[in-house]
Amino acid sequence: MGQNLQNGEKLRPVDLARRHGLSTQAVRNYEAAGILPAADRTAAGYRTYTPLHARALRAFLALVPGHGHPTATAIMQAVNRGAADEAFRLIDESHARSLDDRRTLQAVERALRGLSRRTGAAHDAAPIRPGRTFIGPLAEELGVRPATLRKWEDAGLVRPRRDPVTGYRVYDESDVRDARLAHQLRRGGYLLEQIAPLIQQVRTAGGLEPLEDALRDWRDRLSARSRAMLTGAAELEAYLRARA
Repeated sequence: MGQNLQNGEKLRPVDLARRHGLSTQAVRNYEAAGILPAADRTAAGYRTYTPLHARALRAFLALVPGHGHPTATAIMQAVNRGAADEAFRLIDESHARSLDDRRTLQAVERALRGLSRRTGAAHDAAPIRPGRTFIGPLAEELGVRPATLRKWEDAGLVRPRRDPVTGYRVYDESDVRDARLAHQLRRGGYLLEQIAPLIQQVRTAGGLEPLEDALRDWRDRLSARSRAMLTGAAELEAYLRARA
């Protein structure tokens, strides 16, 4: 990509595809989605791209690992229609989610360290505390659907009690802890059947050790995502300069 972006070089879809390890259909799809600027056409109707299109494609591919495909797509669409502020807002929101993930992870680690100092406080023996909550508020706090909490309950990840009068599910502090831990591990890519034994370890005061590998893996993923965001930002800035 050391060529002058204003040198008028014409690229075929196959040229752009080969440079980035893609299929020509993928390049066409990216253009149709607004990820790339609209291509010029020859008299015969064939698409012709330029180094500016190559720069846009490079920026998009660099944004995906840090922001995910949908957000990276929305960022490029905003840039290509001249709405840079909208693109910056999307980037800021993505960074905010990453920060929230870090804070949640730290909160889980602190909770588990506190739990490891407890001695065999069984879940079933724990009374419902004044800080109890219900399925709607807990789902809202975690950003999931109530149906997700019911699914976690079926998998044994949370074990709310039933109010004897209303029949509503009641989540006490230990239930909320289990739900937060399940949520964090799900965001880390773990399956329900992988999470269940980890939560059981927590319930029996097994401490932080059974979760060290899982939490270390999630920290590594967060670090990799943050670094990918830096790479994506550099490539997007290069594309913005080229457009200007």
